[in-house]
Amino acid sequence: MDRMRYLVDTLNKWAYEYYVQDAPSVSDREYDALYDELKNLERETGVRLADSPTRRVGGEPVKGFTRHTHIAPLFSLDKAVTEDELSAFVTRVKKVDPAALFTVEYKFDGLTMCLTYEGGRFVRATTRGNGTEGEDVTAQALTVRSFPLAIPYTGTLEVRGEAIIRLPVLEEYNRTHPDEPLKNARNAAAGAIRNLDPKVTASRHPEILFYDINYMSSSPVSSQQEALAKLKEWGFSTFPFLRVCASFEEVMAAVDEIEVNRKTLDVLTDGAVIKTDGEDVRRQMGYTDKFPRWAIAYKFEAEEAETTVEKVVWQVGRTGKLTPLAFIAPVELAGATVRRATLNNFGDLTRKDVKVGSRVLVRRSNEVIPEILGAVAHTEGSVPVQKPAVCPACGAPVEEVGANLFCTNRLCPPRIVQKLTHYCSKNAADVEGMSEATLTLLHEKRGVTNFSDLYALTAESFAELEGFKEKKIANLLSAIDASRHIPLERFLYAIGIEGIGRVAARDLAAYGSVEAVAALTAEQLIAIEDIGEVTAANVVGYFADEENRAELARLKAAGVTPTVRVRPAEGVFAGENVVLTGGLSSMSRPEAQKKIEALGGTAQSSVSRKTTLVIAGTDAGSKLEKARALGIRVIGEAEFLAMLGEGNA
Repeated sequence: MDRMRYLVDTLNKWAYEYYVQDAPSVSDREYDALYDELKNLERETGVRLADSPTRRVGGEPVKGFTRHTHIAPLFSLDKAVTEDELSAFVTRVKKVDPAALFTVEYKFDGLTMCLTYEGGRFVRATTRGNGTEGEDVTAQALTVRSFPLAIPYTGTLEVRGEAIIRLPVLEEYNRTHPDEPLKNARNAAAGAIRNLDPKVTASRHPEILFYDINYMSSSPVSSQQEALAKLKEWGFSTFPFLRVCASFEEVMAAVDEIEVNRKTLDVLTDGAVIKTDGEDVRRQMGYTDKFPRWAIAYKFEAEEAETTVEKVVWQVGRTGKLTPLAFIAPVELAGATVRRATLNNFGDLTRKDVKVGSRVLVRRSNEVIPEILGAVAHTEGSVPVQKPAVCPACGAPVEEVGANLFCTNRLCPPRIVQKLTHYCSKNAADVEGMSEATLTLLHEKRGVTNFSDLYALTAESFAELEGFKEKKIANLLSAIDASRHIPLERFLYAIGIEGIGRVAARDLAAYGSVEAVAALTAEQLIAIEDIGEVTAANVVGYFADEENRAELARLKAAGVTPTVRVRPAEGVFAGENVVLTGGLSSMSRPEAQKKIEALGGTAQSSVSRKTTLVIAGTDAGSKLEKARALGIRVIGEAEFLAMLGEGNA
């Protein structure tokens, strides 16, 4: 065992020098000799240490990715695209602490990963997913050599990083695999980590660059500087760029430095990440529903190029809205070949003077969504885009509402398919494997039109449909069955009420049932922070519609039972609907919400007439003003801690 321990420690040291420090101290021949000795010793003894490098060899393909809930949420970042927006962020932080420091780092463009360690040993790797839970990709991550399998910290730890593929590695892969080239480094990294076969992952040579400690069970770090120092000390690969700034001018100088130098890197980047350095300021600022208030991503100006519009087609969405889609002569933007670009509506198309055959300026907005900015020049062959009088998909009359055009036929095929696709999506009913292509086939061949039709499907429904074998059919039917028991907020989002996104759906779910939401008046709906007059009218109209009511009845008959999390009947917050606003110095907002719910309360995201209590921390804003206007009880952090029994903490 002593010899095995020596071999593992030596090989891990050499691998760290090679893969993390890029400074190998021995030849490949020396490494291979010790590696072969270790493999032989493991085979002879039947023992393999937890941090043995032989564990990194790609194993057998997995059957599918299981879901895993992160210990602490992996929030996304709010974005700034102008200096004014970044200046406003710095100003907000300085209001909390005039002496606050900021860190500035590269924002890498890959796949966000979360790695978990228990007792000093690597136990799991997951994707970010929706921030709360992701996919378990441990087998794939084990082929990556830019992180340690063992660390000196023996508590529970989550670290966060970005899976990337370096540009020369991508170029070499495409040179040696001409029949299956990978389009760009971002997609290549995501595809490598999410490939079911770890051997494929290994063949693409992804890396993970680590930049954050997401959770520590004891002795948590007190700053971003300390977090990066710990990661480097423990053997994680980090990018050698960090600027610590005390003012907006220093932050902007660091951002400019990144923008100038990023084009010389062999890694895709799309901006800079600015964070408050100290954990005490972070606690005071807290979180919104989606983002930490103490961090922001500065997105660089999108890349632009000129090209020619070849044709414009009209797509029909689930609400019946017709959206123009331009097919353009292929153009390279931000590492991707763009062939299509969006226009919002006919009014947008007219305002930008876009014609078929014209030269236009195309931008990859925030380096993700291609959009047409406007016409650059027309030619003799330029032809105006005609406003459709009828739906291009079904021929029904088109209705013009403001700048938008709508198909008037509720049974328009693409409209139905888009509606079903939305219902089955991950943040809605989450019917895994039910793609748009599958739903198109089911609609065309089996007449699936309503959500409720999905629950009448059987194995025979898929008979003679091309590409559907026994296992795939069984998986689809199992996913459909599982979606019968769906959280109420996801159900309200899934049924597709226009204007109701995930946040508004969660607020509506606080009313406890579909029936309770259906009974709300427009005035009651408008009182909810995230719902305005138009959306309120949409909600009232949805539940007043006879066909929608019939469909809800059919779903109920099919066993679809939206569930509401049951709060404890007892506790200091029992029966209270609680809104947190501003920052708490003692804990993060998610921690506070969990404590409220554990003691019988319901944590709401916005103030409404159902709100019974508002907890106001530092820098509380419009929610506090609205609570006072409605006469809702407001308490401060000290009283909140006293209610928790933590007044002396």
